[in-house]
Amino acid sequence: MIIDVSYWTRVFKNILYVVLLLVGLYLALKLSIFYMPFLIAFIISLMIEPAIKLIMNKTKLTRRSSSIIIFILVSAIILGSLTWILITLFSESSSLLQGLNDYFDKAYIQFQAFINHFDFDKVHLSDEILNVVQTSTGEILNTASNWLRNSLTGLINIVTSLPSIAICIGITVVALYFICVDKIYILDQIEHHLPKTWVRRIGRHLKELIQTLGGYLKAEASLILVSFIISLIGLYILQIIGFNIPYPLLMALFIGFVDALPILGSGSVMIPWAIICAINGDLNLGIAIIVLLIIMSVTRQLLEPKLVSKNIGVHPIFTLIAMYTGFKIIGIMGLLIGPIVLIIFKNIFASLIEQGVFKTIFDKK
Repeated sequence: MIIDVSYWTRVFKNILYVVLLLVGLYLALKLSIFYMPFLIAFIISLMIEPAIKLIMNKTKLTRRSSSIIIFILVSAIILGSLTWILITLFSESSSLLQGLNDYFDKAYIQFQAFINHFDFDKVHLSDEILNVVQTSTGEILNTASNWLRNSLTGLINIVTSLPSIAICIGITVVALYFICVDKIYILDQIEHHLPKTWVRRIGRHLKELIQTLGGYLKAEASLILVSFIISLIGLYILQIIGFNIPYPLLMALFIGFVDALPILGSGSVMIPWAIICAINGDLNLGIAIIVLLIIMSVTRQLLEPKLVSKNIGVHPIFTLIAMYTGFKIIGIMGLLIGPIVLIIFKNIFASLIEQGVFKTIFDKK
């Protein structure tokens, strides 16, 4: 048997190349989490860069002066919003946590009332199956209660860890200032310390990644912001005019989070919420929530062509797989992070994917 040494050498090199890229991507993700304040500052700097250039062109100010003006405005907005959100989140989360058992007890009582009033003779269900359904419902509600309680407790712990939050926010703000003001100097230093071939390759890949991933993150940020603001204003208006909405900020954040997930949307939260309100006898609140959903949907349809480009070049089934994988590995946040990692994979392995991964590695040329 003759072994084709050159073929297997090429296969080994290709496999080693893929493995090294995967290891590098893993390390990059770990470092991005470790240096999260600097990553956030970098992302914000990319978002406000057009505003800095606009002021430079319109006023003829230097980059430093333009950057300081935008930095002050953005910092004031971010710090003010964070202060209000943290205080309100702590208040609403603590209140919801205290009354959590009452809510789930009411849900279980309503389900039992439904079981008692429903004519199961028409569907021919045995007593054993009914007992299983009742037992399973109690277990599901108990599991949901424990999960929600742990989530709220974790949220309160995060909000109350003021020293850590203050340090992270402070570092992010200072890093944002230096990135905006001294961008040219930072780029010059990177080019000075890296080989020219590295600079060209990293610059090319980073530019492509920023365009692809930046477009996706811009889309996600726009979706979250639009959905969050509209739902928050709408829920507060409903609360002011007398509807029973005790936790408007928590609900607005939840609606914005779900609306940002690929495939899902705000309707997957608001429609069941409206139905539950109607079943509980509060038909007016159910109608009001549907009206708010319609307003959100119409507004998004008008703004989406200008703000959002949902086409990230990935089929929905792969996006769904990425969401599920992220959820299984790191929990709820994995639903958002999974598609982001998928886009990074697609960008890094673009040439392999276009030619066929295994075909490129193992085909004899």
